[in-house]
Parts: sequence; C-alpha cells; structure tokens
Amino acid sequence: MFGQNLSSRVQKEEVNRYPWFAARFWDGMRVGTWWRLLARNHFAMSPSRLPTSFLTFVANPINSACYRWQEMRWRRQVEKIVIDKPPLFILGHWRSGTTLLHELLILDSRYGYPSTYDCFAPSHFLSTQQFMTRWFGFLLPERRPMDNMDAGWSRPQEDEFALLNLGAPSIYETVAFPNHGPAGLDSLDFSRFSDQQIEAWKNTLHWFLQRLFFREQRELVLKSPPHLGRVKVLLEMFPDARFVHIVRDPYAIYPSTLRLWKSLIQTQSVQVPRWEWLSDFVFTTFSRLYNAFEESRSLIPSGQYCEIRYEQLVENPVETVRSIYQNLGIDSFEEMLPRLTSHVADFKDYRTNQYKLDENTRKQIRKNWCGFMERYGYNRN
Repeated sequence: MFGQNLSSRVQKEEVNRYPWFAARFWDGMRVGTWWRLLARNHFAMSPSRLPTSFLTFVANPINSACYRWQEMRWRRQVEKIVIDKPPLFILGHWRSGTTLLHELLILDSRYGYPSTYDCFAPSHFLSTQQFMTRWFGFLLPERRPMDNMDAGWSRPQEDEFALLNLGAPSIYETVAFPNHGPAGLDSLDFSRFSDQQIEAWKNTLHWFLQRLFFREQRELVLKSPPHLGRVKVLLEMFPDARFVHIVRDPYAIYPSTLRLWKSLIQTQSVQVPRWEWLSDFVFTTFSRLYNAFEESRSLIPSGQYCEIRYEQLVENPVETVRSIYQNLGIDSFEEMLPRLTSHVADFKDYRTNQYKLDENTRKQIRKNWCGFMERYGYNRN
C-alpha cells in the first residue's frame, strides 16, 4: 500500500516538474550505444514517449561527431597521462547522503570531480563543455525532482552515468525500459562477469577518468552507489585509493530510494511505466550491494578507509568532514574550513523528505536488511 500511494503521488508531481524538452540520460549516448540499447529491448517504446525520444535520436549523431572531433584533437595528449593521484571514492547506497558528502568534499580546491555535463557527454566533454554549459543550461531543471536539491551542468555527478553513456553495463539501463524489469544487476558486483567483461568495464572507467584527470590534474572525488559492490575491482585499478563509506537509517533509505527510482523512471524512461517489481528491486539491490561490500571491505588497507553516518553528517557537517580528514590522513583541513562553513550556512534550512511507514513496510525492511541494521547500529523496532 505504501508503494502504491507513493507511486501515484510521484507520477503526478514529476510529470509536471520535468519539461518534455529537458535532457535525458540517453541524449548523451553515441549512435551505436543508443541503438544497441534499443535492440536489446526490441524497440518497445511507448507511443506517448516518442516526442521526448525524438530528441535523443537527434542528439546521438551529434555526440558521435563530437566524439570523433575530441579524439582527433586530444587523444594523443590524453593517452600520455598517468593517473598518478589515486581517487577518493564515496561509498554508500542510494539516498544515504552520498551527494551531500560529495558536495562538501569538493569544496577543497585540491580535488576535482566529474560534473553533470561530464557524465552526460562523456564521449566529448573535453571539447564541448564550455559551449554547451553556457548556452544550454535550460535543458536541465533547476532542482532535482527526487529531493529538491540544486541541479545544473556544473554540479558533481555519479560517474555511473558516464559509464552508462559510454556503453558499459549499468543498473541504470533499468530506467529506459522499466516494463522489462531490472537490467544490469550483474554490474553491481561482477559476480557473473567473465574476466574479459570485467576488463572491458575497467577499460571504460579508465578511459573516462583519464580524460577527466587530463583536464583536472587533481585528485578526483568519485561517488556512485553501484561502486559499493565493486571495491575489489576498484582496488585492482587504484591500490592506493581512499574510501569514505556513509550509512543511513534503513527506514529512511527504503522510501527515499523507492521515490528516487520512481522519479528517474517517470522522467527518463521511453515507456509508460508499471511498478509491480519495484519494491523487490529496491530490497534486492541493497542486499546485493552490501553482500559484495562486506566480502571485500577487508581488502582495503588500513588508513585508506573511514566510515560515517548520515545522521552524524547532517547534525554536524563540519566536524564530520574534519573526522574524515583525520581518519584518512588528509592534511590542511583548516584551509578549506572557511568554504565549508559558508556552504553549510547556505543550507542550514534545507529539510530532507519525511516519510511515514506502515508497520508492514517496516517489517519488510527488518526482514530484508536485518544484517545491515545489526552491523551498523540501526537494529530497532
């Protein structure tokens, strides 16, 4: 009942708040990537979604042309670059506060990050970012539909969207054709990937990060919830990488994640969605990510990992960020403190969405995520 009530409310709100002409994930794909996605799903597009999909068909050839131009212009220089400053990865499930933490950490000028535009147009952001972000800001809403936080081309973004647009397997393929059920689940932990598939995924991520590092020349702060299940592979790529893991009360994560996926699907999909599989999907992805994470967390060397709670971050963001710097051995916290203090002051009146769960939903959460609740101290009625 909870999921059904939330579904109808989100559908009504998000359709009104996301313009038909606004940018969608698929608009950043090249021709081949988009057509392969369509073919895997037998071109099963809903007629009512064709007008917005038309813009994707227009954008894809432009992306392909811009990609060729970028590689002609920059490839030789980029491929000489070695990523000699290992990234800092923010780990956490969707709606655990990873976006908030990302925005706080990149206030430190020593850090670079992938922007929304970088992840939207990963094939050619080096060549087109300045022009596109200056003249096409109207293609993004001012606020994110799922939580009313600021949106924009320059805001930090999940590198998972870059991987999606570059053609790597991704859980976000689910959003395109939701009536076909979950897609890309194996990309969460690579449990059914061959060595060749894992290597291809690593190459795609490295391709994107190498270009990003070429531009930034700084240590990168990266956050994507699917990375929670990929720690082993990330350490193979970057043995000296550092990790910040953020956890949150599951009674808040479940409804907020349900709302997130409904919002993404309602605004981005090429089908008029049905929702019957979504609740099980939220439970399954959470469990799969944390099962993989708990198996591999011991691989992270001492001094390269720390853990915080969302509730702690919201209650005292300055001291929480200070503790991250101390635990990871990052110096010069005081240099970024004025920017952090100012940023926190600007958002002091922000309030997260509030949800009232019925007892049946609470029982399902306890049943499915009891191990997480016990390990991280959320084991309560």
